[in-house]
Amino acid sequence: MKIVVLSAGTGSYYCGSCLRDNALVKELRAMGHDAVMLPLYLPPKLDKQDMSRGRPIFFGGVNVALQQAIPALRKVPAWLDAPLNWRPVLGLASMVAGLTRAKGHGPMAVSMLKGEEGRQAKEVDRLVDWLERREQPEVVLLSNSMLVGAARPLRERLGAAVVCSMQGEDGFIDGLEASSSQEAWALIGRQAAHVHKFVAVSQYCAAVMRRRAGLPESKVCVVRNGIDLEGYDRLRPPVADAAIGYLARMCREKGLETLVDAFVEMKRTDRIPGLRLRVAGAMTHGDRRFVAAMKGRLAARGLAGSVDFLPNPDHRRKQDFLRSLMVFSVPATCGEAFGLYVLEALATGVPVVQPRDGPFPEILEATGGGLLVEPGNAKALAQGLEEILIDPRKGRMLGQRGREAVFREFSSRQMAEGMLAVFREAIASARK
Repeated sequence: MKIVVLSAGTGSYYCGSCLRDNALVKELRAMGHDAVMLPLYLPPKLDKQDMSRGRPIFFGGVNVALQQAIPALRKVPAWLDAPLNWRPVLGLASMVAGLTRAKGHGPMAVSMLKGEEGRQAKEVDRLVDWLERREQPEVVLLSNSMLVGAARPLRERLGAAVVCSMQGEDGFIDGLEASSSQEAWALIGRQAAHVHKFVAVSQYCAAVMRRRAGLPESKVCVVRNGIDLEGYDRLRPPVADAAIGYLARMCREKGLETLVDAFVEMKRTDRIPGLRLRVAGAMTHGDRRFVAAMKGRLAARGLAGSVDFLPNPDHRRKQDFLRSLMVFSVPATCGEAFGLYVLEALATGVPVVQPRDGPFPEILEATGGGLLVEPGNAKALAQGLEEILIDPRKGRMLGQRGREAVFREFSSRQMAEGMLAVFREAIASARK
């Protein structure tokens, strides 16, 4: 099967959606399919082999922004603005311009959702022309619903089946200015007519997107995320230190402040000798002030020496980090679509404590790898973490059960097989 995955990159920090798209393309190729990953907006930041390497970047973030602001640039020949799509240029722009933040980008997001009728119509034409000349795909997978503005030309000009992933973009849309957010939701609902199938990464995500965008239930299905299990087959050695781990973007939305407060409470009661907190994950330029505030809060309580921060670890350091933990938590408050970090922790055999919110109840029901606690409640989180730390035998049992479930049901191979079934259904629909 000839498959093109259009994946929105972040440029400067690891993103679960990029990691998932990259793992999917890698697995599809291993299964014998002709799968191509094309980056959009910014280069992807990945901790494994980049499946998009050597491919051009479309909808380059700098060009998209300039065409939104300056009408004359919407008519400039593509060869003139091509240098602004070079990876080093876009990588630099992602670090200084905040191109992935919702704030201030409402009109541009709306324009992109209008597709051929938006201010970036030239970029849509460039993408479709390139695919028509070079790839001629049977299926085009959009990595999120903010890309559905391109669905109609992809479907009509290429004759391809168009499938759209949904991976938590509701948080971005809701972060736009109020009027732009409302218009964006309405446009996604209208453009859905040109998409053959929407694929959510969890039942929770599917329900949110159906409700917010008014998507027909018949067009929405669920294929749960999976991870590339390479390197996770090595068993974790016994952990001597009582270490709590966090692996996600270092920001308030992912619940890091709640975890810091829970750690402070646990150190105050001092039931766990030698307790440490280890924090790893993406840290963007915009996250530095928040991280500094968390470090200051810990230092004010004399706990700076009990906390480690490991920003932007690569794949090997990430796995070593996970193996050093006794329990794991990312108490996200942002309505996550899935949370790949839960699978990564469980694949290492580390039990998790997560909020009873969003997708986490269904993930833990499927894996049996941890405990659920009241969302946004630092004391409840502290109690859940202590329940595992005080009883290492229980922690080992939960971690082993979760690990077995991830290897059995949440590998990138299972994810790819699920997506292939959706692609076949979409192709059959496109040929009617």
